[in-house]
Amino acid sequence: MKKDLSITFLGVKFENPFCLSSSPVGNCYEMCAKAYDEGWAGVVFKTIGPKHFVINEVSPRFDALTKEDTPFVGFKNMEQIAEHSLEENLRDLRRLKQEYPNKVLIASIMGTNEADWVELARLVEEAGADMIEMNLSCPQMTSHEMGSDVGTNAELCKKYCQAVKRGSSLPMMAKMTPNVTDMVSIAKACLEGGADGIATINTIKSICNVDLDKKIGLPIVNGKSSISGYSGKAVKPIALRFIQQLRTGIPDVEISGIGGIETWEDAAEFILLGSKTLQVTTAIMQYGYRIVEDMCSGLSYYMEEQGFNSLEEMIGIANQNIIPCEELDRSYVVYPSVDDKKCVGCGRCYISCFDGGHQAIEWNEKDRRPFINKDKCVGCHLCATVCPVKCISKGDIKFKGKTQKHDVTL
Repeated sequence: MKKDLSITFLGVKFENPFCLSSSPVGNCYEMCAKAYDEGWAGVVFKTIGPKHFVINEVSPRFDALTKEDTPFVGFKNMEQIAEHSLEENLRDLRRLKQEYPNKVLIASIMGTNEADWVELARLVEEAGADMIEMNLSCPQMTSHEMGSDVGTNAELCKKYCQAVKRGSSLPMMAKMTPNVTDMVSIAKACLEGGADGIATINTIKSICNVDLDKKIGLPIVNGKSSISGYSGKAVKPIALRFIQQLRTGIPDVEISGIGGIETWEDAAEFILLGSKTLQVTTAIMQYGYRIVEDMCSGLSYYMEEQGFNSLEEMIGIANQNIIPCEELDRSYVVYPSVDDKKCVGCGRCYISCFDGGHQAIEWNEKDRRPFINKDKCVGCHLCATVCPVKCISKGDIKFKGKTQKHDVTL
């Protein structure tokens, strides 16, 4: 199914909301050209630094967090900004815009001081970029003048945003670090400095694993390791939280959402919480550029099913249903219901409830079937969460105390 997936973000029209994020997946002309050919609407070219800042990468530089039989749920990347020279990067920008004039080309830049930011902004506009993304958030830069150390400082972010606006008239978004407790205050400073929108989230500072024999974090670089950026499906809940808080704290802000987007369902969630465009890296590194076909197709079917005529109608509408936890309805308990026809008798629910819940599941050893003891059950639904065959659903509702019965949406 082909729906109109176009969206206008910061005054620039995208044929669909999907973009490469500034990362290893958009590191040169050849990669970005292939992505455009596969159907990506935009590319955030890997972050371009000033001429005087020389990149010297480590090897190896990736690690992954796995669970049971999954390839990985989270990905650690120690790579820095683009390792090519400034001249090479600008040449690639020019060529991409010349050969793909109808695609959106976003230049990601990062400087060490105001003069760097001004100059880089000027150069990428001259090279043909449609938009600028300020990388204020890379967590593994070797200079404290760059990356997430800058992104935690609202005053510095504002100053550098002002510098970019002196160097270029292009629409500009500031890319936020999640390594903060409050993103709203820093985003507001960026907007005050001239940013037109916000991109979030960048990667989370992490140590994924430790080699238990060598007692060294992974990946090992000549006997040592380092804290660096964590991405992938595991960061999606954190990204959605920050996006929701931004849209609540700054209602009209335009957001490019990043963080664990792999499927059309992920994309729809980001849009419903307030993202206009979507940026992807880790899923491409795992599955390749062609995933954009599935995401566009799935999003089209979802829009048709839900009666949306445009993406604009979807943006942020789920935020009305995110409320402070003290305002949640605590007047009832929803008991779990077990479908005996689907149950395989594994006992996971019984063990989890006894060892990690409220001992509310009784186990029939002979028939290998669970029984919900409603006198003990508090309706937490841990049992449903751990069930490997999803045979436990929401059942009867009991209202607490003298609470009057009312409609409940589950």
